[in-house]
Amino acid sequence: MSESGWLRAFHLLFYGCLGLAATVSVLRLGPDPVTVGALAVIAAWYGWFVARRPGLLERLHPMGWHLLVLLGLLFVLISRDPLFEIMVFGMVALPYVMLPYRWGHVGAVLLVLVAAQASGRIEEAVRQPVVLAVLAGNFALVIVMGTFVQALVKHGEQARTVGTLEERARLAREIHDTLAQGFSGIITQLEAAEQAGAEPEAVRARIAVAKRLARESLNEARRSVEALRPEPLEHAELPEALSAVAERWSDGIGVPVSVAVDGEPRRLPREVETTVLRAAQEALANVAKHAKAGRAALTLSYMDDQVTLDVLDDGAGFDPGAAAGGYGLVAMRERAERSGGTVIVESTPGEGTALCLSIPCA
Repeated sequence: MSESGWLRAFHLLFYGCLGLAATVSVLRLGPDPVTVGALAVIAAWYGWFVARRPGLLERLHPMGWHLLVLLGLLFVLISRDPLFEIMVFGMVALPYVMLPYRWGHVGAVLLVLVAAQASGRIEEAVRQPVVLAVLAGNFALVIVMGTFVQALVKHGEQARTVGTLEERARLAREIHDTLAQGFSGIITQLEAAEQAGAEPEAVRARIAVAKRLARESLNEARRSVEALRPEPLEHAELPEALSAVAERWSDGIGVPVSVAVDGEPRRLPREVETTVLRAAQEALANVAKHAKAGRAALTLSYMDDQVTLDVLDDGAGFDPGAAAGGYGLVAMRERAERSGGTVIVESTPGEGTALCLSIPCA
């Protein structure tokens, strides 16, 4: 359960114990004006200053003062009817939720002391060792339960932190797969235009491609920010989207690329299709930047229990054992692992490169 989920549970526990004690007390003793007034104030105070102020929790000021007010109202209620000691169970988590870490124990001790003083048990404890033992047991129980509450809240915070880190990694991959690849293509086109300075038509053609890449990258960046699917998948199935990506890449780079589909195409989960498409984009970007290839080929294979993407080129190749690897390949592997898949790269200097992405998909 998330941190906000536990907080809602604690709020329900507080109001549940309050409602139960109030109902039984009114049925037993009738509607005492002081009791009814204290009930209204404690319910409103808790709702307004605690339940509606989650951003102020764990701050000694002002939550320490709010806790003292709640304890004062609890004292009044127990003094009117000892049945309201039930509220101790509804408030056991409050000191640890409202106050900073170490102050939670202080608040828990105050809670037990207030309840004991209001019910007259402190005077009894002085005269009867058994009552003193019960009071000590209450202290120990509240501390243990409070420690458990702290562990729950801490676990929720850790889960939220992990979720934040995963989202940052996802955004990093999205930025790399959109802006970084787009800028790389733009730089390639501008460098080519610079080299073709004596040929106006070639320069204009390269600049036109660079402008198109800039527009596409901008659109993809907006879609990534909005957490939508990649633009090619918005209006086409995965095979057609791969063909469109390959065609645009070939037009921009000037290297022919073929696309083949094996097996019967079928709709795959959104994350799987996105992973396959991003892997194709990253692999083609690497071909453009490093391979110096004359040809490239994409093969999408639909099997009974998995889908695979093979990307081949006849470029310069490299030694996989000596290559440090850039963020693109790391991001590709992270994407594949999130879907339960793997990425294998095979290459030999002078003999091209083969990349295989495999994702289980029943």
